[in-house]
Amino acid sequence: MIQAFDDAYFMNKALQEAQLAFDQGEVPVGAIITFKDQIIARAHNLTETLNDVTAHAEMQAFTAAADFLGGKYLKDCTLYVTLEPCQMCAGASYWTQIGKLVYGASEPERGFVKLQTKLHPKTKVVKGILAEECATLLKRFFIEKRNLN
Repeated sequence: MIQAFDDAYFMNKALQEAQLAFDQGEVPVGAIITFKDQIIARAHNLTETLNDVTAHAEMQAFTAAADFLGGKYLKDCTLYVTLEPCQMCAGASYWTQIGKLVYGASEPERGFVKLQTKLHPKTKVVKGILAEECATLLKRFFIEKRNLN
Protein backbone atom coordinates (compact mmCIF):
# COMPACT_ATOMS: atom_id res chain seq x y z
CA MET A 1 0.00 0.00 0.00
CA ILE A 2 1.37 3.41 -0.98
CA GLN A 3 1.02 6.10 1.66
CA ALA A 4 0.27 9.46 0.05
CA PHE A 5 1.31 11.41 3.12
CA ASP A 6 4.76 10.37 4.30
CA ASP A 7 7.43 12.15 6.33
CA ALA A 8 8.95 13.76 3.22
CA TYR A 9 5.56 15.15 2.17
CA PHE A 10 5.02 16.82 5.53
CA MET A 11 8.62 18.01 5.77
CA ASN A 12 8.09 19.79 2.45
CA LYS A 13 5.17 21.59 4.09
CA ALA A 14 7.45 22.58 6.99
CA LEU A 15 9.99 23.82 4.42
CA GLN A 16 7.29 26.06 2.95
CA GLU A 17 6.90 27.60 6.41
CA ALA A 18 10.67 28.01 6.67
CA GLN A 19 10.64 29.87 3.35
CA LEU A 20 8.01 32.24 4.76
CA ALA A 21 10.33 32.93 7.69
CA PHE A 22 13.23 33.52 5.29
CA ASP A 23 11.14 35.99 3.28
CA GLN A 24 10.33 37.89 6.51
CA GLY A 25 13.97 38.10 7.61
CA GLU A 26 13.51 35.46 10.31
CA VAL A 27 15.85 32.52 10.77
CA PRO A 28 14.22 30.08 8.33
CA VAL A 29 12.85 27.34 10.52
CA GLY A 30 9.40 25.97 9.80
CA ALA A 31 7.20 23.55 11.66
CA ILE A 32 3.92 21.79 11.18
CA ILE A 33 1.98 19.45 13.42
CA THR A 34 -0.21 16.69 12.08
CA PHE A 35 -2.98 14.65 13.61
CA LYS A 36 -4.15 11.59 11.65
CA ASP A 37 -2.34 12.84 8.51
CA GLN A 38 -4.09 16.21 8.72
CA ILE A 39 -2.10 19.39 9.24
CA ILE A 40 -3.50 21.07 12.34
CA ALA A 41 -0.79 23.68 12.90
CA ARG A 42 1.64 25.61 10.70
CA ALA A 43 4.31 27.91 12.06
CA HIS A 44 7.68 29.48 11.48
CA ASN A 45 10.13 31.47 13.54
CA LEU A 46 8.77 34.82 14.70
CA THR A 47 11.48 35.88 17.13
CA GLU A 48 12.29 39.10 15.24
CA THR A 49 8.69 39.94 14.38
CA LEU A 50 7.45 39.47 17.94
CA ASN A 51 10.70 40.58 19.59
CA ASP A 52 10.45 37.36 21.61
CA VAL A 53 13.29 34.87 21.99
CA THR A 54 10.78 32.09 22.72
CA ALA A 55 8.86 32.55 19.45
CA HIS A 56 10.50 29.56 17.76
CA ALA A 57 8.58 27.70 15.08
CA GLU A 58 7.98 24.71 17.34
CA MET A 59 6.61 26.83 20.18
CA GLN A 60 4.22 28.59 17.82
CA ALA A 61 3.11 25.23 16.40
CA PHE A 62 2.54 23.69 19.86
CA THR A 63 0.28 26.58 20.82
CA ALA A 64 -1.71 26.38 17.58
CA ALA A 65 -2.09 22.59 17.78
CA ALA A 66 -3.21 22.65 21.41
CA ASP A 67 -5.74 25.34 20.52
CA PHE A 68 -7.00 23.29 17.56
CA LEU A 69 -7.37 20.13 19.66
CA GLY A 70 -8.67 21.88 22.75
CA GLY A 71 -6.03 20.34 25.01
CA LYS A 72 -2.37 20.66 25.88
CA TYR A 73 -1.29 17.07 25.18
CA LEU A 74 -0.28 16.13 21.64
CA LYS A 75 0.21 12.39 22.18
CA ASP A 76 -1.27 11.37 18.83
CA CYS A 77 0.42 14.13 16.86
CA THR A 78 3.61 14.47 14.86
CA LEU A 79 5.83 17.54 14.84
CA TYR A 80 7.75 18.15 11.62
CA VAL A 81 10.45 20.79 11.95
CA THR A 82 13.17 21.77 9.50
CA LEU A 83 15.90 22.09 12.14
CA GLU A 84 16.67 19.87 15.12
CA PRO A 85 14.92 21.44 18.12
CA CYS A 86 16.86 23.44 20.66
CA GLN A 87 16.79 22.65 24.36
CA MET A 88 13.79 24.93 24.96
CA CYS A 89 11.69 23.42 22.18
CA ALA A 90 12.67 19.86 23.08
CA GLY A 91 11.64 20.60 26.66
CA ALA A 92 8.30 21.93 25.48
CA SER A 93 7.83 18.84 23.33
CA TYR A 94 8.37 16.76 26.46
CA TRP A 95 5.52 18.57 28.20
CA THR A 96 3.20 18.25 25.20
CA GLN A 97 3.98 14.52 25.09
CA ILE A 98 4.25 14.78 21.30
CA GLY A 99 3.94 11.31 19.80
CA LYS A 100 6.51 11.71 17.06
CA LEU A 101 9.20 14.25 16.24
CA VAL A 102 10.58 14.45 12.70
CA TYR A 103 13.35 16.91 11.90
CA GLY A 104 15.39 17.80 8.86
CA ALA A 105 18.79 19.42 9.45
CA SER A 106 20.82 18.61 12.54
CA GLU A 107 21.96 21.38 14.90
CA PRO A 108 25.35 20.13 16.11
CA GLU A 109 25.98 23.00 18.53
CA ARG A 110 22.64 23.88 20.12
CA GLY A 111 20.41 20.92 19.27
CA PHE A 112 18.72 18.77 21.86
CA VAL A 113 20.83 15.72 20.96
CA LYS A 114 24.17 17.36 21.81
CA LEU A 115 22.72 19.04 24.88
CA GLN A 116 21.22 15.70 25.94
CA THR A 117 17.78 17.17 26.51
CA LYS A 118 15.30 14.44 27.30
CA LEU A 119 12.20 13.99 25.20
CA HIS A 120 9.10 12.26 26.47
CA PRO A 121 9.86 8.52 26.75
CA LYS A 122 7.08 7.66 24.29
CA THR A 123 8.15 10.18 21.64
CA LYS A 124 9.46 8.53 18.48
CA VAL A 125 12.21 10.46 16.68
CA VAL A 126 13.03 10.46 12.98
CA LYS A 127 15.94 12.61 11.84
CA GLY A 128 17.40 13.70 8.54
CA ILE A 129 14.23 13.96 6.45
CA LEU A 130 15.07 16.37 3.59
CA ALA A 131 18.12 17.37 5.66
CA GLU A 132 20.01 18.79 2.69
CA GLU A 133 17.13 21.04 1.60
CA CYS A 134 16.58 22.24 5.16
CA ALA A 135 20.28 22.96 5.72
CA THR A 136 20.64 24.72 2.36
CA LEU A 137 17.92 27.24 3.20
CA LEU A 138 19.52 27.98 6.57
CA LYS A 139 22.99 28.37 5.02
CA ARG A 140 21.63 30.67 2.32
CA PHE A 141 19.96 32.85 4.96
CA PHE A 142 23.14 33.30 7.00
CA ILE A 143 25.30 33.92 3.92
CA GLU A 144 22.91 36.65 2.75
CA LYS A 145 22.74 38.09 6.28
CA ARG A 146 26.55 38.29 6.48
CA ASN A 147 26.76 39.94 3.06
CA LEU A 148 24.31 42.65 4.12
CA ASN A 149 26.38 43.61 7.17
